[in-house]
Amino acid sequence: MSITGRHWRKLLFGALAALVPACAHAQEVVDVELVLGVDVSLSMSPAEMSIQREGYAAALTHETVIQAIEAGMHGRIAVVYFEWAGDFSHRVVVPWTVIASAEDAARVAERLNVNPPTSARRTSISGAMNFAADLFAESGFRAPRRVLDISGDGPNNQGPPVAGARDNLVAAGITINGLPLMTNDGLTTAYDVENLDVYYSECVIGGPGAFMIPVNDWSHFPEAVRRKLVIELAGTTPRSLRPPVVTAQAAAPYDCMVGEKMWQNRTWIWREP
Repeated sequence: MSITGRHWRKLLFGALAALVPACAHAQEVVDVELVLGVDVSLSMSPAEMSIQREGYAAALTHETVIQAIEAGMHGRIAVVYFEWAGDFSHRVVVPWTVIASAEDAARVAERLNVNPPTSARRTSISGAMNFAADLFAESGFRAPRRVLDISGDGPNNQGPPVAGARDNLVAAGITINGLPLMTNDGLTTAYDVENLDVYYSECVIGGPGAFMIPVNDWSHFPEAVRRKLVIELAGTTPRSLRPPVVTAQAAAPYDCMVGEKMWQNRTWIWREP
């Protein structure tokens, strides 16, 4: 039986129509899906919050970071930047954006400088983790590595226990890296812990290759962010750029509820609104 030109066109259009749903739901492939979660709790001064924004903008546009991105198998990453404080205080500053060139990075940096950050009450690292989990689920990208960066200056004191939130992300294949801010020139509160780096090591970071870079002085912040990004994007880094990295420990006796207990012990002075 012969097939007329009209029948051929019908068959072709039918085949194309069958392909449309698959294409419409196809996910763009990138080397890394990177979520940057930045602390803006009340213990952070406006100047410190600005340093964080400027530090990430400088790091993302730095030559070594661009080179690390371009050296990837696909030569592009997807990044989202949000600020967090309490369990329900999350603000996406830069939504999911592809960076494949210096021009892309510059546009992200511009968005970081549009509106100044605003602070909010409490510190919920677990809330930030759960929010990041939703961001990953809605990213629309596909990558062999998914990484959450958490920066903060204190322990979890609101929301679910941080260790459980961490374990949920790690079970989903997400690596959590940390940037504990151990500076002494900020607003000191009764909820600070001296060994914040140990807290991050034992309670916050997790997943394959998880690491943290403590920041002991705000002048070191831009370089710490840049070095962290290079490690995450390139996997390895030149000896001259290797930071003092503290890797996650398999197990150690540490009370990951220290922040919650400190808050509860102070409830006779400060009442929950």
